[in-house]
Amino acid sequence: MRILATSLSLVALYYLAPLHQLKELSVPVPAALSVALLLLAGVVAWQVLAITRADYPAIRAVEALSVTTPLFLLLFAAAYFILAQDNPANFSSHTLTRTEALYFAVSTFTTVGFGDITASSEAAHLIVTAQMLLDLLVLGLGFRLFFGAARTGDSQLSDTDTDAPS
Repeated sequence: MRILATSLSLVALYYLAPLHQLKELSVPVPAALSVALLLLAGVVAWQVLAITRADYPAIRAVEALSVTTPLFLLLFAAAYFILAQDNPANFSSHTLTRTEALYFAVSTFTTVGFGDITASSEAAHLIVTAQMLLDLLVLGLGFRLFFGAARTGDSQLSDTDTDAPS
Protein backbone atom coordinates (compact mmCIF):
# COMPACT_ATOMS: atom_id res chain seq x y z
CA MET A 1 0.00 0.00 0.00
CA ARG A 2 2.84 2.36 0.82
CA ILE A 3 4.38 1.78 -2.61
CA LEU A 4 1.12 2.60 -4.37
CA ALA A 5 0.49 5.63 -2.17
CA THR A 6 4.00 6.97 -2.79
CA SER A 7 3.76 6.53 -6.55
CA LEU A 8 0.32 8.14 -6.70
CA SER A 9 1.53 11.03 -4.54
CA LEU A 10 4.48 11.65 -6.84
CA VAL A 11 2.22 11.69 -9.90
CA ALA A 12 -0.21 14.03 -8.14
CA LEU A 13 2.67 16.37 -7.25
CA TYR A 14 3.76 16.36 -10.90
CA TYR A 15 0.29 17.40 -12.04
CA LEU A 16 -0.13 20.01 -9.30
CA ALA A 17 3.38 21.53 -9.30
CA PRO A 18 3.58 25.10 -10.63
CA LEU A 19 6.05 24.16 -13.38
CA HIS A 20 5.25 27.32 -15.35
CA GLN A 21 6.97 29.35 -12.61
CA LEU A 22 10.36 27.94 -13.62
CA LYS A 23 9.81 29.45 -17.05
CA GLU A 24 8.86 32.78 -15.47
CA LEU A 25 12.05 32.68 -13.36
CA SER A 26 14.09 32.21 -16.55
CA VAL A 27 15.73 29.09 -15.11
CA PRO A 28 17.17 27.13 -18.04
CA VAL A 29 15.63 23.65 -18.29
CA PRO A 30 19.02 21.86 -18.35
CA ALA A 31 20.09 23.67 -15.18
CA ALA A 32 16.83 22.91 -13.36
CA LEU A 33 16.97 19.29 -14.49
CA SER A 34 20.60 18.97 -13.37
CA VAL A 35 19.75 20.24 -9.90
CA ALA A 36 16.74 17.91 -9.74
CA LEU A 37 18.89 14.94 -10.77
CA LEU A 38 21.44 15.80 -8.09
CA LEU A 39 18.62 15.82 -5.55
CA LEU A 40 17.52 12.46 -6.92
CA ALA A 41 21.06 11.15 -6.40
CA GLY A 42 20.75 12.26 -2.79
CA VAL A 43 17.45 10.40 -2.50
CA VAL A 44 19.13 7.29 -3.94
CA ALA A 45 21.99 7.54 -1.43
CA TRP A 46 19.51 7.92 1.43
CA GLN A 47 17.53 4.94 0.09
CA VAL A 48 20.66 2.75 -0.03
CA LEU A 49 21.45 3.60 3.58
CA ALA A 50 17.85 2.87 4.59
CA ILE A 51 17.96 -0.48 2.80
CA THR A 52 21.11 -1.61 4.59
CA ARG A 53 19.58 -0.70 7.97
CA ALA A 54 16.10 -2.11 7.34
CA ASP A 55 14.67 -5.12 9.14
CA TYR A 56 13.51 -6.40 5.75
CA PRO A 57 16.10 -5.13 3.23
CA ALA A 58 14.59 -6.78 0.14
CA ILE A 59 11.20 -5.20 0.76
CA ARG A 60 12.88 -1.85 1.41
CA ALA A 61 14.77 -2.21 -1.91
CA VAL A 62 11.49 -2.71 -3.77
CA GLU A 63 10.09 0.36 -2.02
CA ALA A 64 13.20 2.33 -3.00
CA LEU A 65 12.74 1.38 -6.65
CA SER A 66 9.08 2.34 -6.43
CA VAL A 67 10.09 5.83 -5.34
CA THR A 68 13.16 6.53 -7.43
CA THR A 69 11.97 5.19 -10.78
CA PRO A 70 8.75 7.24 -10.92
CA LEU A 71 10.60 10.26 -9.54
CA PHE A 72 13.25 9.89 -12.25
CA LEU A 73 10.58 9.69 -14.97
CA LEU A 74 8.58 12.57 -13.54
CA LEU A 75 11.66 14.81 -13.46
CA PHE A 76 12.19 14.24 -17.16
CA ALA A 77 8.47 14.64 -17.87
CA ALA A 78 8.57 18.00 -16.09
CA ALA A 79 11.61 19.02 -18.14
CA TYR A 80 9.86 18.06 -21.38
CA PHE A 81 6.71 19.89 -20.34
CA ILE A 82 8.62 23.08 -19.53
CA LEU A 83 10.69 22.76 -22.71
CA ALA A 84 7.50 22.43 -24.77
CA GLN A 85 5.91 25.40 -22.99
CA ASP A 86 9.02 27.44 -23.66
CA ASN A 87 8.94 26.69 -27.39
CA PRO A 88 6.40 24.38 -29.02
CA ALA A 89 8.92 23.73 -31.83
CA ASN A 90 11.04 21.70 -29.37
CA PHE A 91 8.80 18.70 -30.11
CA SER A 92 7.18 17.40 -33.27
CA SER A 93 3.67 17.70 -31.93
CA HIS A 94 1.91 20.75 -30.56
CA THR A 95 2.84 22.07 -27.12
CA LEU A 96 2.91 19.06 -24.84
CA THR A 97 0.43 18.69 -22.02
CA ARG A 98 1.69 17.22 -18.75
CA THR A 99 0.20 13.87 -19.72
CA GLU A 100 1.89 13.92 -23.12
CA ALA A 101 5.21 14.89 -21.52
CA LEU A 102 4.88 11.99 -19.06
CA TYR A 103 3.92 9.66 -21.91
CA PHE A 104 7.01 10.77 -23.87
CA ALA A 105 9.30 10.27 -20.84
CA VAL A 106 7.92 6.78 -20.21
CA SER A 107 8.05 5.75 -23.87
CA THR A 108 11.66 6.93 -23.99
CA PHE A 109 12.48 5.04 -20.78
CA THR A 110 10.94 1.82 -22.08
CA THR A 111 12.67 2.31 -25.46
CA VAL A 112 9.31 1.90 -27.20
CA GLY A 113 9.43 5.33 -28.83
CA PHE A 114 6.21 5.16 -30.83
CA GLY A 115 7.30 8.14 -32.91
CA ASP A 116 4.12 10.14 -32.36
CA ILE A 117 6.10 12.64 -30.29
CA THR A 118 9.72 13.32 -31.14
CA ALA A 119 12.31 15.86 -30.07
CA SER A 120 12.74 18.50 -32.76
CA SER A 121 15.27 20.98 -31.42
CA GLU A 122 18.89 20.59 -30.38
CA ALA A 123 18.03 21.35 -26.75
CA ALA A 124 15.29 18.69 -26.73
CA HIS A 125 17.63 16.21 -28.44
CA LEU A 126 20.25 16.77 -25.74
CA ILE A 127 17.79 16.27 -22.89
CA VAL A 128 16.33 13.13 -24.51
CA THR A 129 19.87 11.82 -25.06
CA ALA A 130 20.67 12.47 -21.40
CA GLN A 131 17.52 10.59 -20.39
CA MET A 132 18.41 7.62 -22.60
CA LEU A 133 21.90 7.40 -21.11
CA LEU A 134 20.61 7.80 -17.57
CA ASP A 135 17.91 5.19 -18.29
CA LEU A 136 20.70 2.67 -18.76
CA LEU A 137 22.21 3.68 -15.43
CA VAL A 138 18.85 3.49 -13.66
CA LEU A 139 18.07 0.10 -15.14
CA GLY A 140 21.51 -1.40 -14.59
CA LEU A 141 23.25 0.38 -11.77
CA GLY A 142 20.11 1.38 -9.88
CA PHE A 143 18.76 -2.15 -9.58
CA ARG A 144 22.18 -3.51 -8.75
CA LEU A 145 22.78 -0.80 -6.16
CA PHE A 146 19.46 -1.31 -4.37
CA PHE A 147 19.55 -5.08 -4.40
CA GLY A 148 23.25 -5.10 -3.45
CA ALA A 149 22.30 -2.95 -0.47
CA ALA A 150 19.55 -5.47 0.34
CA ARG A 151 22.11 -8.29 0.32
CA THR A 152 24.38 -6.23 2.59
CA GLY A 153 21.46 -5.58 4.93
CA ASP A 154 20.57 -9.27 4.94
CA SER A 155 24.15 -10.26 5.75
CA GLN A 156 24.30 -7.69 8.56
CA LEU A 157 21.08 -9.12 9.98
CA SER A 158 22.54 -12.64 9.73
CA ASP A 159 25.73 -11.52 11.48
CA THR A 160 23.68 -9.93 14.25
CA ASP A 161 21.65 -13.12 14.66
CA THR A 162 24.77 -15.31 14.93
CA ASP A 163 26.43 -12.93 17.40
CA ALA A 164 23.44 -12.99 19.75
CA PRO A 165 23.84 -15.25 22.78
CA SER A 166 21.76 -18.43 22.74
